[in-house]
Amino acid sequence: MASRDPRWVLRDRPSVALIAGLVVAGLCALASFSFDLFNGDPVYFFIALALALAPVPVLLAAVLALDRMEPEPRSNLIFAFAWGAGVAVLVAGLVNSLGLIYIENTVRLGYDTARNIAATFGAPVVEETMKGLVLLGLLRFRRAELDGPTDGVIYASMVGLGFAMSENVSYYVAALHEMGARGLAVTVVLRGILSPFAHPLFTSMIGVAVAYAAQRQGPGRIFVIVAGWAGAMLLHGIWNGFASYVGIGGLAAAYLLLLVVLVVLIWIVFRDRKRIVGLINGYLPAYQATGLVAPYDVAMLSSLPARRHARKWARANGGRPGLRAMSDYQLAATELGLLHERARRHMIDEYAFNEEQQALLHCMAAARSAFPTPSGQAPGGSAPPYAVPPQFQGLPPQPGAGPYPAPPPGAGHYPRPGWGVGPD
Repeated sequence: MASRDPRWVLRDRPSVALIAGLVVAGLCALASFSFDLFNGDPVYFFIALALALAPVPVLLAAVLALDRMEPEPRSNLIFAFAWGAGVAVLVAGLVNSLGLIYIENTVRLGYDTARNIAATFGAPVVEETMKGLVLLGLLRFRRAELDGPTDGVIYASMVGLGFAMSENVSYYVAALHEMGARGLAVTVVLRGILSPFAHPLFTSMIGVAVAYAAQRQGPGRIFVIVAGWAGAMLLHGIWNGFASYVGIGGLAAAYLLLLVVLVVLIWIVFRDRKRIVGLINGYLPAYQATGLVAPYDVAMLSSLPARRHARKWARANGGRPGLRAMSDYQLAATELGLLHERARRHMIDEYAFNEEQQALLHCMAAARSAFPTPSGQAPGGSAPPYAVPPQFQGLPPQPGAGPYPAPPPGAGHYPRPGWGVGPD
């Protein structure tokens, strides 16, 4: 048996370091907001804060919709958002302000010229570096969470959304102070409606590179990260430069560029989803002998609609505990496929593989034992047809196993089929 609660392997429990990091990020956010509050009208600040916060739930929902196959730990996502909204914004704001003062006073350029230079050549370097640091931290301390480019995009988008939210407060306050309500309306449309994903798209260049490096060994990973970092800075600089120097036509070209990047990233995410489905289909059938995986499960786990159907079935028949059990089973089974892939790439040794594998299998066993049993059916019996996603009812069940069988009596240790071996 596992020596500790097997749910540790799902990594959804905040550590002391994470809590401390959230406190620091929160203090930095308060410090950043204090500059906006004390440098302008308090009424302007609260109007700007409300407008900056308003689209955040919708934007977060759009990002998290990409994270359904293998959801990331909520604590990590919260930290990434808080880092962007607090630490990254505060440090970048101070450095950018000092850079603007230096260019204006030391180089003897006018304010508008100095601001355009700082925005085009200085701000992208500073801001992408501060946002990218949280991704490097994940690579160093949470490498196992970066299972593919989708994870890199998700974390980059979270830190980018946090950064954009706090930065928008400053822009909205300045617009109200300098141009009044009409200027505020234009700024809200440009920043909050037409380009809410600009910062997430910039930083996603780093996120994809860091996720790629997390799946590889050797010094070549450094060059990939550097290339991603340079790409984020270049994309950010082009966006700011076109908006600063070229006018409306340049802004339209910048929007077109962001649209192309968005389409490419969506394509990458869907390709990565197919890769994860391939891992599930390639590795999980070997576990059918444990009684924890049946053909129905592999089919269910390979389709987002089927996963959703299974969760709805679990909640309808077992309430919130049933839903939690099904969600745990789906996540643990997906993590099991990804664990085999990490072993195949020699990212973990056999001892770590064995420990995580045992914990994941115990999570799956505990979840199956908590699956709801419809009335009139004995635990572990064949599940009724409505418990099976309709599109998969034609698949033959394993002898003596329904789509959600209970674990075999006395099951404790499980085999390790194909350690480090599997589909390429």
